[in-house]
Amino acid sequence: SNWTKIPPPLFRKVVIVLIDALRDDFVFGSKGKQFMPYTTQVVEKGTSYSFIAEAKPPTVTMPRIKALMTGSIPGFIDVIVNLNSPVLLDDNLIWQAKTAGKRIIFYGDDTWVKLFPKHFVEYDGTTSFFVSDFTEVDDNVTRHLDRALKREDWDLLILHYLGLDHIGHMTGPNSPLVGPKLREMDNILKKIHISLLSKEGEASLPNLLVVCGDHGMSETGSHGGSSEGEVHTPLLFVSSAFEKRNGPLTQPALVQQTDLASTLAIGLGLPISRNSVGNLILPVVGGKTMREQLRFVHLNGFQLSRLLRENTPAYEKDPGYEHFKIAEKSHGNWIKLYLEGNNSEILLNLGKKVLKQYLEALKTLSSSLSKQVAQYDMYSMTVGTVIIMEVLLLLLLSVPKALSSRAEFEVPLSTPLFSLLFYLMCLMLCAVHVVVCTSAESLCYFCSMSWLTAVGVMILISALMCGILSAITKILENSRLPLKNPVVSGCSWSEIDVLILAGTIGHVLSLGASSFIEEEHQTWYFLINTLCLALSQELCRNNFLLKECHPQHSTTVKQNFDSMGEASEYKNIDIPEAGDSKLGKATSSADFVKRSDKWISLASPWIILICCRLLRSLNQTGVQWAHRPDFGHWLTSSEHKTELSFLAAVSLLMIFSLVQRRCSLVSKIAMALGLLGVYSYRAAIGNVIFPWQHDSKDISKGITEARFVYVFVLGIIFTGTKDLLKSQVISADSSVKSTGLWEMYSGLVLLAALLFRPHNLPVLVFCLLIQSMMTKYIWRPLKFDAAQITIMHYWFGQAFFYFQGNSNGIATVDVSAGFVGLESYVEIPAIFLTAFATYAGPLLWAIHLLCYLSSEVSRNSATVGHGCFCYALMRSIPVAIYVVLVTGLRYHLFIWSVFSPKLLYEGVHVFITAAICLFFTAMDQNHSHKV
Repeated sequence: SNWTKIPPPLFRKVVIVLIDALRDDFVFGSKGKQFMPYTTQVVEKGTSYSFIAEAKPPTVTMPRIKALMTGSIPGFIDVIVNLNSPVLLDDNLIWQAKTAGKRIIFYGDDTWVKLFPKHFVEYDGTTSFFVSDFTEVDDNVTRHLDRALKREDWDLLILHYLGLDHIGHMTGPNSPLVGPKLREMDNILKKIHISLLSKEGEASLPNLLVVCGDHGMSETGSHGGSSEGEVHTPLLFVSSAFEKRNGPLTQPALVQQTDLASTLAIGLGLPISRNSVGNLILPVVGGKTMREQLRFVHLNGFQLSRLLRENTPAYEKDPGYEHFKIAEKSHGNWIKLYLEGNNSEILLNLGKKVLKQYLEALKTLSSSLSKQVAQYDMYSMTVGTVIIMEVLLLLLLSVPKALSSRAEFEVPLSTPLFSLLFYLMCLMLCAVHVVVCTSAESLCYFCSMSWLTAVGVMILISALMCGILSAITKILENSRLPLKNPVVSGCSWSEIDVLILAGTIGHVLSLGASSFIEEEHQTWYFLINTLCLALSQELCRNNFLLKECHPQHSTTVKQNFDSMGEASEYKNIDIPEAGDSKLGKATSSADFVKRSDKWISLASPWIILICCRLLRSLNQTGVQWAHRPDFGHWLTSSEHKTELSFLAAVSLLMIFSLVQRRCSLVSKIAMALGLLGVYSYRAAIGNVIFPWQHDSKDISKGITEARFVYVFVLGIIFTGTKDLLKSQVISADSSVKSTGLWEMYSGLVLLAALLFRPHNLPVLVFCLLIQSMMTKYIWRPLKFDAAQITIMHYWFGQAFFYFQGNSNGIATVDVSAGFVGLESYVEIPAIFLTAFATYAGPLLWAIHLLCYLSSEVSRNSATVGHGCFCYALMRSIPVAIYVVLVTGLRYHLFIWSVFSPKLLYEGVHVFITAAICLFFTAMDQNHSHKV
């Protein structure tokens, strides 16, 4: 009769110890046995229940805390919100506990304080993002522990330890620092467990210790993705209320991370959170009577069926709901027998049968609800997609004019804005907006905007549509006059053009398949390898085949090679009448230079192929083969520190030799000192060693060394900016502008050298080497146009994004790069440094493109404009098509683990491309004068 009343609590005090990035093998594997002996003993022989809790992606802290406390599956956007967590307004365990009058104390990650700002009677938050801190971040939690355990004025104590996660980010899961940290955690758990046991004598109810992780860590020490190491975390319940374990240890059962909220709610005598999709973990209440167990699972089933009823119109046909109703009916029959005083074997067997029915119903209900968690705001998504596709269409329609000799990018808006069609479209779209927003049952993001903003968006859509129609009309008019359209009539397709078009289309189509997104690096490696082969064929044709067929063409190629040796000796020789011997020597040396340049040019595509093959061996990326050992793992292991140090030193010397050639003397000195500072920084934090250093016990955070490098980075960029401003304002010769751009590029290379991990420095070396070779021996002799060179730069930029070890999973983002030289977490610099380190490959290739196009004086003045347009177009095509594909695939099995992280990467890349294009436009002197 009193089934709606919440049952009394099962435990008096509950302590939750959340160890950030605690992988299941850190407790249940060999590391657990070696470094966590007390915990292992409790798991194997103590009064405990152990499970492996499966987390859903994204495996970052804030969404995982939400899942643990609400029992619901957070949205993917929480991976962004994770940087600055807002107040959690959903029904949750902490709010229910506070409402019930329970006193909660919290120490640890300040994400909890942001999510639950007024829920704790006492708290002390630590910054979770400062990953260089391994010890203080945990000491700040432990220092409160002795005092808290002695006190009696709390019911729930939550401790969130971050040190292990920070060690993972900086040095990986196999680091020698992991063992001591696990031992430290083991001692803390021992202290808490002994303290809880000592207080149980005088209390009527037992206490409970819960040990869990919010997520695991990948083989590289990061997290955010969906690999087994990232999603599997240990979940331990330790209490004297449980039976002592005996017999051989079995593999812990797999449960969902969301199950903890329901289980703790029952244990604390609280209502289960309204939106929880978790199931009660039955062994935790297994010591209670059959009637109580059935009551607990019924409460869980009732809550899940109510949630299903609220979210599904045809809930009665759902298998989980049907199973629950059958179990409820059987439960009623069992209650009748129980009240009649029947204590026979039949009652026990029927009880077990009902319990089994309930558990099956809970599992099915939970599964149905988990699939329905994603409620898509289709109206807002459609509006966004329409704007994106309109912009792409305008870009495509503008190709002929934008790539003409005048480089005009014209969007015809003035005429359409005063047309009847524009006003009719505005009215129609506003009417649709009113209808959708007044009839929508669920909250719509676009409808929640102010009417002024909404009308502005409608005007934008109408204006873009009218602009597209106007552009199409102009193209159709021009097509009737073929003689007046030299751009179209004079164009011919080369093999390189066909390859570029086929490669772009192939890559865009591949984005519709989850496997191709997971292994996208393979697509880019294939494309740049094919490009190198095509360039090799082009060079052979120009040097050998065309010499016989077209003598005139061979003369042109010869001239192209002659122009490569601008700095050679013979150009500036005064020829006296009697100096025949000197003239002969000079001519022969010039011929030798030309011949050697020719053979180096022919070999250069093959040298680039070898470089790319070596880079592929450095970092295994993607998903399928990410676990395989690579050269990077070999270098970063502690026993190969000498080899890593030697490689880092050689790489830094090569970076200097490749960059300094076009810098001013001041910048050369700054570059040399900056690169020396980079090595000193890595030696200070213990990644590499100096030759005179025998051990690396004196490890610091390297803040002074890193700031020393930042001074030189800013100095070099400032010198470059000064030259650029001089060239823009005084209109000096192009050499000043070219030097300024190169110095800015050099400053960014120095910043990349500082942020890259030591084993990744060869990536930077090969990047500079390939750029130098392609500039001197491929692009200049073959006289490619700006569009072709831009697309080659874009392709190589994408390939180098993956050569760095990046992937389309969040786990490969190197968070530690955001804290180089910072004493504490500062949001803006940390985000900038992390983004720069992640996208260093595409960024350096884009800036090199600008340097190259600006330095080519012989080219058309519209070259930089062409490069800017092509770069924007190459980024826009895949993003626009991917937005459409991902909308269509929103119910795909891998939408959260594969497609959503890729969308996030694409979004950030668009912002970076927009910044690059703005810089291009600012540097385009031809158009800045017109403006």
